[in-house]
Amino acid sequence: MRRNKLLATAISTVLLTPAAALAQVDTSEWKCEYCPFEEGYRAEYDAGASYVSEDAVRFGNGTGLDEKGAYADLGGQGRYLKDGTEVTWYAEDLGLDSRVLEVGIGKPGTYGIDFGYRGIPYRLFDTTSTPFSGSGEALSLPAGWTTASTTGGMTDLAASLMPHNIERDREILEFGADYTPTRKVGLYADYRRQQRDGTNIMAGSTFSQSAFLPRPVDDYTDRVDAGIRFGSGAFNMALAYYGSFYRNELESLTWDNPFTPIPGADQGRLALEPDNDFQQVSLAGAYRAQTWNTVIAFSLAMGRGEQNADLLPYTINPLLPALPTPVSSIDGQVDTSNYALTLTARPHKRANIRFSYRVDERDNQTPINLWNRVIADAFTSGAAEPNIPYSFDRSRLNLSGNFRLFDTVTISGGYDRTDLDRDFQEVASQTEDTGWGKLRWRPTPNLEATFKGGASTRDVDDYDTDVGLVLGQNPLMRKYNLAYRYREFAEIGLSASLTNTPLSIGMTYLYADDSYSRSDLGMQEASEDRFTVDFSWAVGENSSIYLTAGNESIEAVQLGSETFVGPVWEASHDDDFTHYGGGFRVMGMSDKLDLTFDYTRGEGETEILFAGQNVAAEPLPNLESTMDSLRLGMNYNVSERFGINVQARWERFETQDWGLQDVAPDTIPTVLTMGANPYDYDVWVFGIGFSYKVGAD
Repeated sequence: MRRNKLLATAISTVLLTPAAALAQVDTSEWKCEYCPFEEGYRAEYDAGASYVSEDAVRFGNGTGLDEKGAYADLGGQGRYLKDGTEVTWYAEDLGLDSRVLEVGIGKPGTYGIDFGYRGIPYRLFDTTSTPFSGSGEALSLPAGWTTASTTGGMTDLAASLMPHNIERDREILEFGADYTPTRKVGLYADYRRQQRDGTNIMAGSTFSQSAFLPRPVDDYTDRVDAGIRFGSGAFNMALAYYGSFYRNELESLTWDNPFTPIPGADQGRLALEPDNDFQQVSLAGAYRAQTWNTVIAFSLAMGRGEQNADLLPYTINPLLPALPTPVSSIDGQVDTSNYALTLTARPHKRANIRFSYRVDERDNQTPINLWNRVIADAFTSGAAEPNIPYSFDRSRLNLSGNFRLFDTVTISGGYDRTDLDRDFQEVASQTEDTGWGKLRWRPTPNLEATFKGGASTRDVDDYDTDVGLVLGQNPLMRKYNLAYRYREFAEIGLSASLTNTPLSIGMTYLYADDSYSRSDLGMQEASEDRFTVDFSWAVGENSSIYLTAGNESIEAVQLGSETFVGPVWEASHDDDFTHYGGGFRVMGMSDKLDLTFDYTRGEGETEILFAGQNVAAEPLPNLESTMDSLRLGMNYNVSERFGINVQARWERFETQDWGLQDVAPDTIPTVLTMGANPYDYDVWVFGIGFSYKVGAD
């Protein structure tokens, strides 16, 4: 498990001091006439251990339980109240990389100070290996490495492979404070640092060949939120500032070329994510009028993103001309503007209406320069090309309302329109219009049915094929997000609680169909069907049973061509996902014992059929995944203060992925991979914990 950089400071400065002080407090005399509970210190401390049966990297994603062995389980929560001032603390999984700490102190309605820490482990692969070693911004091959034109000729590869897990740790540290000097005015400020450390996978190309690299990650983002709120009668307003500041400790990544290099291209280099800032000021408010119970809300926001990192040279190949970059920094600047207005009203006791309009503008002010590209540190492109400062303006109009026809029937409907204008793309302007209607029928308090349906049309004013030709695209090609699309959708819902019985059931069905009828090449059609059902039975006052199941199917068809002619191949995709599960709860058996049981199973399958003029129709190998998850829990209250908790968890996850299965580092002649395997594990976790409560009952 990785060292948590922020954790030691967090505990020593915020958590331990209040806890140590509270442990010395005599609570016997504390009283508070106006407090929601009696003054004093109350806490519950949890301690225990868990055992993981085997290494399973994906099982540890988000939990930190990725390695076989024992783990400490420490946590708890507490509260101290005196004279209206409250101190709270919460801790969870302190023995894991997914630990959580929270501490707060304040007087409700006057002030509050909060601290939080959270660790989020990200685990991707533990079956990967690489001949590259190093840290920071440089990766090197073993001394004496013999280059070759293909991976099969790399005689040193097998002996040089070293295990290298693909994993990262994310740590989040937060401080916040709020102050309410009067009933009408409130101030707040929050700071958050998010820090990442670990390894990711990055492809380093040498034009016609590529190597997967264990790319180091070491960066952080500081975020600041601050503002003032004002409220008086029917009017309230807020003025706020938001700032986000990203810093990357690594400027670039340089690696040795494992393939036979073009002269001078013994190494490659890529720039990593540059430092950048974004700041925004916003004003928001709302007014409630007596007429028709009308509420008018608005918001205005102006922001700016900047990126001024120094540029790297075109290449590190010493045999290529040392051409100077046109500027030392790109001087990137993007201005954003957001405006929104919302109105809701109830003109009649049976009717409600809502209107909203929002405008989002992105104005890219980055200067345009001409650049002499160097391709993969191997050769120059031979032509100067400009950078493209993409911008857009988007407006959204929404109008909806509902009317209660009868005591049991309510109808509603709405109209939405989106207008989008872009710069430097194939479609400069497009609109999308959506209309929908809904019927809600509730014949009894225990039975409700809803029926919703609608359609939308996305129109484009013109598809500029000249822009596509500049990018080397087929003029018949239509990108799916820029193409004409007609969509139909419908949804049915049913919920019922049987009269005088503890049974309830809910069902939903969703259907959507997309048609790209004006695209010669690209996406042609897509559809989605989704069905879910839930059942619950309250067996008694302290016990219940539930069952759930569902299925989702997504189908799509696209046409393509390798040449500048009409369609010469077709690919169809069929994704099918199924889940089901159930469980029960029994609480307070003999006033001491609680039992829980949960089981879920999820199955996914993707079929891809490819056919072309020169290729016989033949499906690719199916992509499949199956997950079973079981949880058992028992909590026994030995006394009012002392409890014992026993947990067992089982998870089995199997996948079939032809993109990973049997793909060793040297399987693909022109790509040196890291040999990641599809997930396949069967793991148990057993845990026992003890809890003890202190303070008044």
